[in-house]
Amino acid sequence: MSELERRLGRRFARFTTNVVVSHPRFWRLLRPLTRYQFDRLAPQWTSMRSGDAFAPLDQALDTLPSEPKRVLDLGTGTGLAAFAIARRFPTASVVGSDIAEEMIAEARGATPPELAERVRFEVADAAHLPFAAGSFDLVSLANMIPFFDELARVTAPGGYVLFSFSGGPETPIWVPPERLRQELGERGFTDFADFQTGAGTAFLARRGDRQ
Repeated sequence: MSELERRLGRRFARFTTNVVVSHPRFWRLLRPLTRYQFDRLAPQWTSMRSGDAFAPLDQALDTLPSEPKRVLDLGTGTGLAAFAIARRFPTASVVGSDIAEEMIAEARGATPPELAERVRFEVADAAHLPFAAGSFDLVSLANMIPFFDELARVTAPGGYVLFSFSGGPETPIWVPPERLRQELGERGFTDFADFQTGAGTAFLARRGDRQ
């Protein structure tokens, strides 16, 4: 992939994020090109991640009051965050989902044998997830466009959602923390916390005890 293609891809990701966060109904128009973009990136996605890409994620995970048992990693890509979370919490079951079939194929092929019983991957649209309400104690989104209604639906009462952005505001897919507070607060989330590690940032919120 050329440098020009990379730049255009980053601009498209930022444009899509801004549009979908403000007007989720437009996702159906942007979804096909988004899927195409990430399918193309799949073979090189792992090599594109920097060594400290998940440092903000790790920092936020340190503050969880208890070990989650059921985890969803949205926009899992090639599964790097899902694997990291599974290693961090050795009794947790982790589902990684992504809209891009090629990403999921890469993730399945890269699953370490010691994690195979606890980590699985599914092709799924984050705007219409195939999981029951309250299915997960922790939902993680690393550089991922949020669909707030679905986040609220699949997060169990008392569970957490964790956003991490490897480059902070410079991440192509980035949502300002004040917008996260607004959208999640309207859907019953509380106990907001911000984190920063180097250029990366993270945001943690807890689902209210009542569905």
